[in-house]
Amino acid sequence: MNPTSPNGSITRRAAIRQMAAGAATTASVPRVVCAQQPSSTGSAIRLERQATGSEVWQVTTDKSYHSNIYCETPYCSKDSRYFVYVRKNREQSANRYEFITVELGTWKQERLDVAIGGSGCAIRTDGVFYYLKQSPDGGLDLMKADLSEGKPERIYELKKEPWRSLGTVSSDGRYYVRSKTLDDKYSMFGIVLFDLEQGTEKVIDRDPFSLNAHPQIEPGQGKWVMVQHNRGGKYTPEGKRVRLVGPEGATLYLVSIPDGKRTELEVGKPFTTPATGHEAWIGDTQEILLTVSASGDYTPEKGNLLGVKAGRPARVVAKGYRFAHVGVSRCGRFFCCDDFQGNCRIVIGSNRSGKTGVVCESKASMRHGQASHPHAYLTPDLKWVVFQSDRSGFSHIHAASVPEGMIDELSGG
Repeated sequence: MNPTSPNGSITRRAAIRQMAAGAATTASVPRVVCAQQPSSTGSAIRLERQATGSEVWQVTTDKSYHSNIYCETPYCSKDSRYFVYVRKNREQSANRYEFITVELGTWKQERLDVAIGGSGCAIRTDGVFYYLKQSPDGGLDLMKADLSEGKPERIYELKKEPWRSLGTVSSDGRYYVRSKTLDDKYSMFGIVLFDLEQGTEKVIDRDPFSLNAHPQIEPGQGKWVMVQHNRGGKYTPEGKRVRLVGPEGATLYLVSIPDGKRTELEVGKPFTTPATGHEAWIGDTQEILLTVSASGDYTPEKGNLLGVKAGRPARVVAKGYRFAHVGVSRCGRFFCCDDFQGNCRIVIGSNRSGKTGVVCESKASMRHGQASHPHAYLTPDLKWVVFQSDRSGFSHIHAASVPEGMIDELSGG
């Protein structure tokens, strides 16, 4: 399940106007350099061509902390030219992380900006990326940048409060959502809706078990936010986590935007085995793709990759693998998952037909740490898979080409 970390809060509309007026002061941040005819591959290493026909590249080589963020949606520019990852820079003070853009194929890298970390970041379907950066006065700025242009802009000012998990943003850029600890006993958690047009903040859902909410706004009409419900999870009053989830197991529910009406979904006990905490919207279909515990009626042979809609039982989308982390292509037609067994294969498939194909073996160790999990996703043009692997003994960002003809084969039927 996705780890969480605390971050900031929002101010009034007047502050927003001031921040927007001062956006031009961020011009010192380097923009993406787009070489017309690059002649080198930078520091990337071509590792191998695997038996599937996929060419695997190790994109990073230095022994810094790297993360390809999370995998539900592609962290790529709209035209698939760039993707972004986060790297830790211990030499910096307040903003100790950097977001790095990579040009696919040439592997040319440029720093987009510095940030407090990967927590709170989000991306729109048009490749506009959101993240948090500490301001000189100690506050937090919500930033955005079109990955095709590489021009960061401050759009919101936040205060430091106990925010949790990744952020999520609506496709039109109006709403931004995060989860938050609501009391000083760590016994209640909330889903907070930021209206970036109106400059308002509102808790639209409260629950003692949304401690790892992993909120995701539906990318079509943007009327729902999906919430991960870690039933039985618990913290001590001092803030130490006792358990991430209890014997009830995790499930999912929806919260309507902006009124906060809750809709339960038929996944997790008693409908299926517990949700694993890896889920994503399937494009604008209003259906969610998720993995559940691969046991009982949901063994790899029977299928633990499911699709679920409000008011309907879950369906098996694909079988044959121990599916773990979930990514959905920007078009919604395909999924990308890691197979948590053996050499941890990266599998893509059709959300409609259930046909699957192995892109490559990630050779990730699959240990408990997030850096050893692939978190793979498909680029929007369906030509590359970006993933993480510690196959070298240290975790690095990798990219693997989708074998020729695989997408066409999966599209048939």
